[in-house]
Amino acid sequence: MSGGDAWRGNIKARLYERVRARGFDSLTAFADARPAVPLYALADELGDDDVAAVQVLSGLLAEAEQSKRVTRFVRDVLVRLLSQSLPNGWPAVLDDANRFKVAKALGSWFAYTPETHKERVDRAGDVLLSSPPPPGWFPLGPDDELLRTLLPDEES
Repeated sequence: MSGGDAWRGNIKARLYERVRARGFDSLTAFADARPAVPLYALADELGDDDVAAVQVLSGLLAEAEQSKRVTRFVRDVLVRLLSQSLPNGWPAVLDDANRFKVAKALGSWFAYTPETHKERVDRAGDVLLSSPPPPGWFPLGPDDELLRTLLPDEES
């Protein structure tokens, strides 16, 4: 995605127009139909030169806040980042190359997490590093059993 026109015009209206044109009533429904697809790929699908991944992320967060499902959103973002950084699942060995891939996914996850969840995400990331999941583990969505154990829903 070049993103040349991503910041022109009404971004929110463009996102929802594209989502509705694909038969979905929300950005979340669109993303849920594409579990474990990286954010940049969702953005490319919605408009390869006028939708940016960060716009999709922001829209998903706004919907999650509105529906009080922010923890699920946070898990979903991790799934999408792991899919991007570790397409073959969790590595059997954390050599330098794999450690970098894991760190990139976890670091991005923390960066994309709303302030309200940063402490919980930091702890969950520490657990993933200190007690790694089985080799090849690849969460298929935000409701993955391990992810729900690491970051259970606690919405009010």
